[in-house]
Amino acid sequence: MTRTLKNPAGIHAAPGFSHIAISSGSTWVHFAGQVALDHEFNVVGEGLFEQTQAAMKNLKTAMDECGVAWTNIVRRTIYTTQPTEYAVITEAIDSVTGGGDGPAQTILGVTGLAVPGLVIEIECTAVLD
Repeated sequence: MTRTLKNPAGIHAAPGFSHIAISSGSTWVHFAGQVALDHEFNVVGEGLFEQTQAAMKNLKTAMDECGVAWTNIVRRTIYTTQPTEYAVITEAIDSVTGGGDGPAQTILGVTGLAVPGLVIEIECTAVLD
């Protein structure tokens, strides 16, 4: 699998993500949106930073199940009730992933998520092989 990330000079800076992710590979892995829920279905963390970390840790658990590394992630979609807090989201993601170049990403503002108390949900697509 190869992943090439690009940020064209004619587009605004991309803090924590890339504008373009070009991938090649034959096995695609689609991860369902991960949220800040523990094994007993309890909300983990009250704030955006803590919930983002918890969602990313849940994503990492799913990734480990199928041999996916952070460098295999080519697309990330974030649904949040606090879409303008992208700096907080980026910092929390980097605290789990170790930073580095992020995949192509979209942040969407939503009025709520499936479980009361949740403020963020993160889904990703990875390419293997």
